[in-house]
Amino acid sequence: MTDTPFLEDTLMPAWSRLTPERARVEIPQAIEQAKAAIEAICAVQEPTWDNTFAAMEESSAALMRGWQRLSHLQSVMDSPACREVMNELMPEVVMFSSSVTLNPRLYAVLKNAATQPWVQELSPVKQRFIQETLADFRESGADLPEEAKRRYAELSTELAQLSQKFGENVLDSTNAWEYVTADPAEIAGLPESARETARLDALAKGHGTEEAPQWRFTLQFTSVQPVMTFADCEPLRERVWRAMGAKGTGEYDNAELINKILSLRVEKAALLGYERYSDYVTSRRMAGSGTTALNFINDLHARVKAAFTEEQEAIRRFAEEQTGTAIPVMKPWDISYWSEKRRKALYDFDTEELRPYYSMQGVLDGMFSIYAGLYGIRFVPRTTACVAEGEALPEGAVEVWHPEVLFYEVYDEESDEHLGSFYADWYPRESKRAGAWMNCLSTGLPPMNGAPRVPHLALMCGNMSRPVGDKPALLSHYEVETVFHEFGHLLHQVLSNVEVKSLSGCNVAWDFVELPSQINENWTWESEAIDRYARHWQSGELMPAELKSKMLAARNYGAASFFMRQLCFGKLDLKLHTNTAAYLNRNIEEVDREILADYRVPVTEQTFSMLRAFSHIFDGGYEAGYYSYKWAEMLEADAFSRFAKEGIFNPATGRDFRRCILSQGNSRPAAELFRDFMQRDPDPEALLKRCGIC
Repeated sequence: MTDTPFLEDTLMPAWSRLTPERARVEIPQAIEQAKAAIEAICAVQEPTWDNTFAAMEESSAALMRGWQRLSHLQSVMDSPACREVMNELMPEVVMFSSSVTLNPRLYAVLKNAATQPWVQELSPVKQRFIQETLADFRESGADLPEEAKRRYAELSTELAQLSQKFGENVLDSTNAWEYVTADPAEIAGLPESARETARLDALAKGHGTEEAPQWRFTLQFTSVQPVMTFADCEPLRERVWRAMGAKGTGEYDNAELINKILSLRVEKAALLGYERYSDYVTSRRMAGSGTTALNFINDLHARVKAAFTEEQEAIRRFAEEQTGTAIPVMKPWDISYWSEKRRKALYDFDTEELRPYYSMQGVLDGMFSIYAGLYGIRFVPRTTACVAEGEALPEGAVEVWHPEVLFYEVYDEESDEHLGSFYADWYPRESKRAGAWMNCLSTGLPPMNGAPRVPHLALMCGNMSRPVGDKPALLSHYEVETVFHEFGHLLHQVLSNVEVKSLSGCNVAWDFVELPSQINENWTWESEAIDRYARHWQSGELMPAELKSKMLAARNYGAASFFMRQLCFGKLDLKLHTNTAAYLNRNIEEVDREILADYRVPVTEQTFSMLRAFSHIFDGGYEAGYYSYKWAEMLEADAFSRFAKEGIFNPATGRDFRRCILSQGNSRPAAELFRDFMQRDPDPEALLKRCGIC
């Protein structure tokens, strides 16, 4: 154990020792170490692989390790002290990061090294790393004149600070709202699991008693979704809808931040010779340009629009029939409610009937068994403990940051090599950001030069339905899909077998990164796969065939509406980053309505624009890249057709997917990896066919 827990190169961090006070000391130390390492490369006279590109790869390793750990803690255990130190250190970290690619001496050494004869003797992966590194330098302003370089660094720092503030506003506005009721009539229609969660949540916050219960609702997805889908009380649905729409407004208004971020991104792209920020972002991705990405979204919109309009019109007609009232235009807080009622009427299927069969542990165990067989791996759970600093860790336990966090190790079944380990943190907390995600904490390496394999370390986080009373956590089908999705990202990381860390795992083209995650969702819709994890939490019985059949029959119910929702996100993102000047310094709601005029059906009113809380593109790295969800979905729908044809548990197909996709990282261009697996280019029709839209 060292005196620098943020920086120490250990597979499993000592989370209790990762305090803001230590970060304040250690992160600057790591910056100085990284500066010294960069300076050593700049002084190289006779370049070799080891003293240039390999040294470059390791130069900031300690800094990145420490910053990743601090950033992760803010995501899952946010506190005023953590925020303070993040905001304090961020300018220095970003300024250093920008200075690396703007360093003319370093760039000159690397360019010279890239011309040396020994480069041709390197492995193809190392040669690709050289090419990608120089491209990173060019993309980050290395060829700019000195004055422009300084401005680029300033822009990078300011954008990082603005994005950090945007995310803080979203989290704070989410946590600032609650609604507590003692009226049982208001919770009518809610599933029993949602009612009990709201009751226990209220109790935990000092509202109500066992004898006189109250119910607390928040803006966490697990609270919002049941209300908007099932609550018979229209005023409650409206109240929650308005609160959701108000995220990122008022005291936490993100409007000016959005304007500043967009303006600075345009300036950044212009410095590098790009007319549009979307072209800058996509230049090295599969799409290749913002125009191509936008055309992709527009083409899908044209194909889906008629089905979407008909779906929404069918919901409106159904609501009219059920209420006996003319409804020329739907209220926005009624759409999900009546959509679910119509689903139940059409298929005699209530999505809540699935929940008793989806216990979190059962889902995890079944999911592990599926991919263990496909990819030739095994999962070993470890005992975990959350301890205070200075407190002894129980023998054999792995330290975690919260008592609910799980930990697993992944081994290759054939070689018995330890491939990687991962944490799983599944339940919401007020100190935890919304959504679900996978991150890499430490990138591993395959065995090389007589050295053993270095395992990967990653994590999965979510905000799923909590255990209620004596029941385990019982998930919705959507939550099951989310678990499988994030697990796909995780497998992409821990099964990576690339000799250069920067090209490993999920460090791929952004419009390819969702392929390994989204393809996993298919196994939540295959009857044989469902039998692996869907057992009643009390009896252990498999999900009844009749219920499963109803679920599968209803799979594509609302598919066009969900499709259009994703296209809305992609369209907003790409238009803002392709034609930015047209939208700056304007009312955000007006911009939202203008861009999405043909992507929505009329409703009685619109709330504040979703842009005010659109963390993906203003605080999540998806700017000018949200289209990649649909792009990758097109790829995975086609790739899964091979599993569907050859067998969803076929180990030969699974091993091919591991070899061609999961193990390769960015060692080769994404299009080549796809062709290796499918032996052809992607079929764009596969996604629409699967959704039943064409």
